[in-house]
Amino acid sequence: QVQLVESGGGLVQAGGSLRLSCAASGRTLSSYTMGWFRQAPGKERAFVVTISRSGGRIYYADSVKGRFTISRDNAKNTVYLQMNSLKPEDTAVYYCAADWRPLGDVLSYTVGEYDYWGQGTQVTVSS
Repeated sequence: QVQLVESGGGLVQAGGSLRLSCAASGRTLSSYTMGWFRQAPGKERAFVVTISRSGGRIYYADSVKGRFTISRDNAKNTVYLQMNSLKPEDTAVYYCAADWRPLGDVLSYTVGEYDYWGQGTQVTVSS
């Protein structure tokens, strides 16, 4: 079992920045592909970014490319999402997720691929 806890959300003006953290316990994250998803009110949970277990492969949704940066520190069992140039349309609950991938350095793009989820952290961007 992996427990994931997100933090760092909040209210920010458009153009501002936030840094989300996802701290894991229970197991080391070094065997997990990690991802961030977000869910706006009335919408389905949407893919934001994924990072392979080594950190060597990353893929961003087009909507955040160039503005968001994912990183991971396997020694600290933590994944980060640096969000810059925030827009009102980035407003959502942000979730981190872990996908058990002990072999290979792969990426995971869909909700159904992930085994564990955090409780989410609210990000609100005002215009």
